[in-house]
This record gives sequence, structure tokens and C-alpha cells, in this order.
Amino acid sequence: MSVVHVVVPAGIDDPARPSGGNVYDRRVISGLTGLGWTVHEHTATATVPDGALTLVDGLLLTPELRDEAARLRLVVLVHLPRGTSVPWERDVLRAAAGVVTTSRWTRRRLLEWYDLVPSRVRVAEPGVEPSALTPGSASGSVLLCVGAVTFLKGYDVLSAALDGLGDLTWSCRGVGSTEVEPTFAAGLGGTIRLTGPLSRCELDATYAEADLLVLASRAETYGMVVTEALAHGVPVIVSDVGGVREAARRAAVLVPPGDAEALTDALRRWLTDADHRAALRAAARARRTALADWSLTTALVAGALEEAAS
Repeated sequence: MSVVHVVVPAGIDDPARPSGGNVYDRRVISGLTGLGWTVHEHTATATVPDGALTLVDGLLLTPELRDEAARLRLVVLVHLPRGTSVPWERDVLRAAAGVVTTSRWTRRRLLEWYDLVPSRVRVAEPGVEPSALTPGSASGSVLLCVGAVTFLKGYDVLSAALDGLGDLTWSCRGVGSTEVEPTFAAGLGGTIRLTGPLSRCELDATYAEADLLVLASRAETYGMVVTEALAHGVPVIVSDVGGVREAARRAAVLVPPGDAEALTDALRRWLTDADHRAALRAAARARRTALADWSLTTALVAGALEEAAS
């Protein structure tokens, strides 16, 4: 029987601070268990026995993990790479027995930055849950943003873009934690109706009412919320950052990150051009049929673990 020790953030199940990375970790843990693996959870490598096969969430990387890589069969799951400004990340990833990234974009960056052995760096893109198709309204006026209310997620850019649409009719709801950067969230004003995080059922109901997902992120390694929206058949306007193109393929309008004017223009076209809305909805529904579920993600992670253990 295969055994793996998984090191996850201490707040992985905190309902007030949901994140795509936490969802990914939980889905993979559940999937490995379903495949017959014995999974032991930890919040630090210190409690993992010597020589154990260990999957560590990259958010928990520290310089000390380089030494832990000599004690454990260490596989690092990289959600968001820190980059060359953090030189010890290279040392940890070079010392690890394997690396799993959540996008091909991230894999390319790591290979460019750190000169890792390509065969040791595998990609396991996030899956999606099967979801009911959202029909969308004739006007397309119900806008939605999903993600923690932070500078990185670009809520300020979205707010500025919406300010340029005062002559049109629309609503915009922001679903995500306001506790991560409370001062930033408090300073956004009332352009976006912030509702805080929602349960899975509540979020599905929100997607069922939405016409368009808008994501103005300054950085994304993949963009799980993009494929989540597309799984409902909801079109997407999103910043062209990181691995978003992998998630969206041709089913989204991409705008430059941090460019509120470009986002205003993209939203104005969506709201005023019925043919454009129809084309984007058709593209979203086509992408919806091609999305993989979490079983493929789990199988890819399992393959990386098996290779690291051999």
C-alpha cells in the first residue's frame, strides 16, 4: 500500500479564508485516499518520520526545508513561485526529490529561473467539479468577481474600471474574504458589493445568477476560478497573467494587468454588444465540455509521488 505524508497550511479548512490552493490540497488528499493511498496530514515537516514520502504545500516553504530534503523523500507542490528575489526557493526545489506545479506556465518559470532537472518537474492542473449550466440573462448585466479581496486580486483595478461604466446598467458582486487585507477591502467603496466568502452551495447559486466573471488579478499561476466559471458556462474577462491562458484557452477576453481603462472597454463591449455576448457564451460552453475533473489531477500527482518514491 502507498503511504504519503502531506504537509498543509494550518488554516486549510478555515471557512473565513478559502483559497484555490486549499481547495486543490483538499481535492488531492481526498483523491489519493480514493486511489488507495494512506495519507497522513501534518502542518509541519517536523512531525513527519525519517525517510517518509512527503508532499509539502509550497506556501510552507522555508530555507530549512533544504535540510529536510535530506531526511525525507520530499515533493514540493508549487502553487505560486516566489521567484528569483527569494534565492533559497531555488535551493529547496533543487534538493527536493520532485516538484509538482499547477500550471505549465509555472513549470516553465521554474525551469528558467532555477535550472531544475525537467523530468523532476511535473504539471498537475486543477480539476473542476461538474456544474449546472448557467443560462445567462439577455442584458448580461450581472457581473461577478470571486477571490480574496486583496491588492493581488486587483479589486482596486476592477473598481476603477466599473467607475467608467456609470452610463450603463449593471451590478457587480465580489465573493471572497475581506479579512486577508481588511484595510484594502475597506477602502474600495461601494462600487463592488462585497459579500465575503460563501459556502459551496451558495457559490453555485451565485454562479447560476451570473452573466460574466471578471478577474483583474495582478498575478495568477493558473486561475482556478476561471475554469470554475467556465464549468458553469459563464464567460470570463480576465487579466492576461501567469497561467490564465491555459485555464481559459479561447473562452475568455484577456486584458493587460493593472489596466483599468482596457478593462472598462472590455466590459463596455460585453454590456452593449449582444453578438459579442453570444459569441463569448458559446466559447465558454465549448470550453466547459473539455474541462477535466479532479481525478486527472490526482492521478498526475500520484504519478509524481510514485516517481519520487522509487
